[in-house]
Amino acid sequence: MVFDIRSHILDSGYVIMNSTSTSDVIGRRVEVNGEHATVRFSGLVPPVAGLWLGVEWDNPERGKHDGSHEGTVYFKCRHPTAGSFIRPHKVNFGVDFLTAIKNRYVLEDEPKEEETEQIVIIGNKPVETIGFDSVIKQQSQLSKLQDVSLRNCAVNGAGDKGEIAKACPNIRSIDLSKNLLSSWEEVIDIADQLKHLEVLNLSENKLTSPSSSPSPTGTFPTLKVLVLNRTGVTWAEVLRCASGWPVLEKLYLESNNIIISERPTDVLQTVKLLDLSSNQLIDENQLFLIAYLPRLEQLILSDIGISSIHFPDAGIGCKTSMFPSLQYLVLNDNQIAQWSFMNELDKLQSLHALSCTRNPLTEGSKDAQTTRQFIIARIGQLRTLNKCAIEPEERRGAELDYRKAFGNEWKKAGGHQDPEKNRPNEEFLAAHPRYQALCLKYGAPEDGELKTQQPFLLKNQLLTLKIKYPNQHDQKVIEKQLPDSMTVQKVKGLLSRLLKVPVSELLLSYESPKMPGKEVELENDLQPLRFYSVENGDCLLVRW
Repeated sequence: MVFDIRSHILDSGYVIMNSTSTSDVIGRRVEVNGEHATVRFSGLVPPVAGLWLGVEWDNPERGKHDGSHEGTVYFKCRHPTAGSFIRPHKVNFGVDFLTAIKNRYVLEDEPKEEETEQIVIIGNKPVETIGFDSVIKQQSQLSKLQDVSLRNCAVNGAGDKGEIAKACPNIRSIDLSKNLLSSWEEVIDIADQLKHLEVLNLSENKLTSPSSSPSPTGTFPTLKVLVLNRTGVTWAEVLRCASGWPVLEKLYLESNNIIISERPTDVLQTVKLLDLSSNQLIDENQLFLIAYLPRLEQLILSDIGISSIHFPDAGIGCKTSMFPSLQYLVLNDNQIAQWSFMNELDKLQSLHALSCTRNPLTEGSKDAQTTRQFIIARIGQLRTLNKCAIEPEERRGAELDYRKAFGNEWKKAGGHQDPEKNRPNEEFLAAHPRYQALCLKYGAPEDGELKTQQPFLLKNQLLTLKIKYPNQHDQKVIEKQLPDSMTVQKVKGLLSRLLKVPVSELLLSYESPKMPGKEVELENDLQPLRFYSVENGDCLLVRW
């Protein structure tokens, strides 16, 4: 007889339910015309004859009711319009993992070589095989796979025990997002067969809670990245499963309505990145429960609605013991409106990078550059703000501008140029915790600096500047009045016309009587003069 091995390895298709397989469908994940749902009921719905499935849609707008029909409650939904009754033949229950892999990755469109027949022994009978060479080639293709994407491929489980390990032993990264997995047990059945698995994305799978007993330690012994966005997972479930992730480094939990209900003990201790974005129920007190994860370096808190933070263990000018390793904090799309929030972030001992776009504090001001400068000045160790590096000269300019902007307020609060008389009140120190340190760093602001100083009102102040040409001794020193809002690029354009020298050849720097012997390069053409804290009476140095 002729036995075609390919027809057994590549035979694949979605499972369509028939009328005799109703007992184990409750809780199963299904797909209908591209929409996902969970089966909540299977049975008769009088007066219409025949078998029906009651499903709860992930998208409640897809349904029609809450699981009731003509006064009878057949199942319950979390949303009043998330339920529907559907005939079984319209429902797709999906395919197993290995079938999805073969459908996606086995190449069937290569030019076919002339097929040869081989004789193999099955039992005591010689069997003639066709396509044996191409089967071996397909198996080789699968065994080489390391990075696999099965997003939206209707995967419903592991399939036959041990088959994944035989076919795909080298997989290290899997995207299983938006599939039909319905329980943690199904995920474990897959992961147990992948001994090198490091990255697993389970987003948009609605996984039922694991059993009350904790996951066995080492269930995911090599897993470093786990993505559980929009899965409905709870914090308690995360902690229950986390003992099975002994080397996990990155955990993504976006959009799960999570409430951090307890402190992790003996779990998540290796996590370096935690994403809690779009979990609107999280507040600052819940964050304190994760404040002592020893290796947490990156914390993503975008769109959680947070508006305030206070580290009660650290006073003015002190560092908190919370979040000891935190280097990068993301606070985009929140409700931060007070500068006190930035003051508190200065207490984080390791914070070097911050993103805080689209907050009332950063969006409410017309002068985004001034807002950036004030954030830099208030958080002393910051090296990157909103993904832009803070160069030393930018920090210097920001701190000098901040020092001047609040100089009058400092004096009214009891500040004084004489260190022995410098006693600003507690209210000022609470509002400006770094101000005293900036006075020590740059000197207290002089009265002359503060005469016209008002925050946000100096954008068009005219500066009288000397202009020298260190390399051109025949050029006379001149004086020019320039607005401090004038960009370096426009200053170069003015000088280019004056000196008949191409703009591209001009190099600008300046020196100040307040910093004798120090020359500051104006290296960013797009920044205004005030960005570099150029002041009245300073000297521009022009070279070409």
